[in-house]
Amino acid sequence: MNFNFELLINLGYIVASLLFIIGVKQLSSPETARRGNLNSSIGMLLAVILTLLNKDIVSYEWIILGIVLGSLIGAPAARLVKMTAMPEMVALFNGSGGIASLLVGWAVYQVGSGLGIGTMLPIFLSVLIGGITFTGSIIAYTKLAELIDGKPTIFTGQHILNIILIAVTVVLGVFIVIEPTGITHLFGLEAYWLFITVIVLAGILGILLVIPIGGADMPVVISLLNSFSGLAAAAAGFVINNNVLIVSGSLVGASGIILTNIMAKAMNRSIGNVLFSGFGATTAGHGKVVQGEVKPISAGDAYLVLESARSVVFVPGYGMAVAQAQHVVKELGDLLEANDIEVNYAIHPVAGRMPGHMNVLLAEANVEYDKLREMEDINPTMNTVDVAVVIGANDVVNPAAREDESSPIYGMPIINVDYARTVIILKRSMRSGFAGIENPLFFKENSRMLFGDAKQSIQALVSEFKAT
Repeated sequence: MNFNFELLINLGYIVASLLFIIGVKQLSSPETARRGNLNSSIGMLLAVILTLLNKDIVSYEWIILGIVLGSLIGAPAARLVKMTAMPEMVALFNGSGGIASLLVGWAVYQVGSGLGIGTMLPIFLSVLIGGITFTGSIIAYTKLAELIDGKPTIFTGQHILNIILIAVTVVLGVFIVIEPTGITHLFGLEAYWLFITVIVLAGILGILLVIPIGGADMPVVISLLNSFSGLAAAAAGFVINNNVLIVSGSLVGASGIILTNIMAKAMNRSIGNVLFSGFGATTAGHGKVVQGEVKPISAGDAYLVLESARSVVFVPGYGMAVAQAQHVVKELGDLLEANDIEVNYAIHPVAGRMPGHMNVLLAEANVEYDKLREMEDINPTMNTVDVAVVIGANDVVNPAAREDESSPIYGMPIINVDYARTVIILKRSMRSGFAGIENPLFFKENSRMLFGDAKQSIQALVSEFKAT
């Protein structure tokens, strides 16, 4: 009877793992992303239920209380969060996964006795990676929410301090894993307090990892921290000997690393450069001095330009998210198509403040998936585009990345909107973007600036089309 029950549990874990794998695969396409999210959620629900049935639960009261409290917090937060605040929520989710893995490792270490290397090693990894993920995600959250300055925080000897802290943490980890009782004689401290020291050092490392990273690199950091949360969960799975947690954590960790690498390549930078260069900390004085005459345009004149076009490409950025302009952009796109104008939406991999930010916004507005064009797909045809409409994007369309070798973003692939016959740029002001870098696009001969709130500006264009 016990064998059959155990077999049933393991078969259920296999089903849950398959749902995770299928879900991750479906998340790679906008057309199947919602199904993928649902399949992964069902898989996790199944895994949780099976785990609660399979393990010796002393008391369900605290588990039920946790489920209720988590549901009361999570459901309203997910329903009410604004799309502009979604990156911050993702950062908090990453941090929650990290602290959960840390607490699992800590709990097993505290109640266990005579733990071998096979258990102590994953405990150390779950605590280390979980602690780094938690505090790093909190710093990312505060930067994204602008509770602290989003610019990199750099100080003398920062890299040396990081190396020392990492070395000390690893040394402590080796002693804790291999010879926990010998630590008492070597350091004059109880092993437990050295374990607590590792937790504290992990938290400090998480802070030091993220504070030197500027706003322009936040999408990469969010993806990397997501990967860390998965790796911490996988380590926690080894701690409690739960196969489905190992599988799910490994999937999150691997997919996060792959996405991080893709995004770093999209910026023509290595992951190490993102983490340790302090990008944006010293951009002032770098790059050529941008000179030229800005050519403003009114909504009425912009309408005339669009009305006479044969092809239009919208290039969204974080400014579109702030203005919540995605629905009116879709409405304007529909009106343009009704006038037999070809309409596409060009998406840069790091546009916005988290991976896929613009895709989610446009999907929310029911923009057809086949109209979302990736940078590599749209750039070869950009010189045939009559009008490129840049909505709140800055760094991802900055031609300094191609033209100015002294620019901090030189070599970063961009969407070549300046190759279009006319570029209409929607911005509130001439203020530089999140990376703090001046944009010579604004002064190009074929560029026109439509100043004001993006949503109101697009609504004005929609009104012009409807009035004809």
